[in-house]
Amino acid sequence: MGLIYYEGKRIKKDYKEAFRWYKTAAKQGFPEAQCRIGICYENGEGVKQDYNEAFRWYKAAAEQGDADAQYALGLCYSNGEGVKQDDNEAFRWYKAAAEQGLAEAQCNIGRCYFFGEGVKQDYNEALRWFEAAAEQSDENAQFYLGVCYENGNGVIQNYKEAYYWYLIAYRNGNKNAEQDVKRIENKLTDQQKQEVQARVNDWFKTHPKE
Repeated sequence: MGLIYYEGKRIKKDYKEAFRWYKTAAKQGFPEAQCRIGICYENGEGVKQDYNEAFRWYKAAAEQGDADAQYALGLCYSNGEGVKQDDNEAFRWYKAAAEQGLAEAQCNIGRCYFFGEGVKQDYNEALRWFEAAAEQSDENAQFYLGVCYENGNGVIQNYKEAYYWYLIAYRNGNKNAEQDVKRIENKLTDQQKQEVQARVNDWFKTHPKE
């Protein structure tokens, strides 16, 4: 019921009513509702914005194994919202969500390994997690794969592959990739660009945009 009010499906959108229904379910221990309560507190939807309360509810849901809450908890630790900033804890919760297959968390685990945040820097591990998230159409992971291939991070430098992933990321809506697409194009022949563009078109046939 809370989700119906929150999204305004078949009924007028009402964040306060959504919050009330979520709270009822959350108090009964339902992790999805607890996560939703966290979102409401984080964004100030139906209730006064309160990062401490958002953290508390995310943690309750995360400890029950809710992947979305685990990812959100990781963000809280990364950004120091509702809790002291802690890269190690951020990594721990991203990892929990990533291992459940959540693409956004997989991408952030990749970033942790790439930059050495909360874990020892490891480009090979970064690449592995970026690949997992990119396959699920995460545009940020696709962008970082382009970075890895362009610079030879965890993989042999390959401008065609860099162009491939930058172009996919850009077509998926990643605005940061636009300048990278243009820059890498200058390093490739017309034939190479055509070959990559054909591969990108094939990729979208099996990974349609939502």
